[in-house]
Amino acid sequence: MPNLRDGAARRGRRQERRLTPRLALPFAGALLLGSAAPGVAGENDLREFRVGMPVAELPAEGYTGFACADDPARKLDGWRDFAACPADARGLHAVRFGYDEAANFRAGVNEQFEGTKVAGHPVLLTLLIGGEGAVGGLTIETDPKARLFLRKKAFLFADQVKARYGEDGWACESASPAADEEPVGGVFVKERCEKTAGERRLILDRRLFRRPGQELKDFVGATRLTILRAGVG
Repeated sequence: MPNLRDGAARRGRRQERRLTPRLALPFAGALLLGSAAPGVAGENDLREFRVGMPVAELPAEGYTGFACADDPARKLDGWRDFAACPADARGLHAVRFGYDEAANFRAGVNEQFEGTKVAGHPVLLTLLIGGEGAVGGLTIETDPKARLFLRKKAFLFADQVKARYGEDGWACESASPAADEEPVGGVFVKERCEKTAGERRLILDRRLFRRPGQELKDFVGATRLTILRAGVG
């Protein structure tokens, strides 16, 4: 007679093996191409991008939607037009961009690769370029217009970032709900963390809460990662 307990255990192990790569691989492939330890000079932060690289070395293909992050109506032809975007107090010009699906054949066969995503999360990407023509920083923030299911899980992107750059060394502060904030499904998150990893300063903000009286589909659910070159702002 078959052992039902053993059969259930085997099915559980098979399911675990199927699920684990889906959680791990998109992040590893999308955020890091090299295999060096986090924080090592010359390591990429996102695909071909790393803080400190010259604008002249930025990829000529594979990306689209260039615009000023603070004024999306101001379109750019490419990275070299960064000076058309106003500089902030740190002297950085914020250029918004996205992945070019036309250059990614997988986008046509698997929705996991559609749009601009990191670790399975739809994101908004911004390069912060200094006046000297070098990348001073990069921001990756979850897309507030993503589907409801993904927005509710957007705060979990912060855990993937911490795993990527190492769990240790983060200085985090968590805030309690304000008078006009309440949990979503019993979960409230308002956290800010910082860490220095080699030549990078990492700033990580995440939120999950709603305003009293809002509809179920209306809530704040987001993670924003800012990677700055050490010594920048």
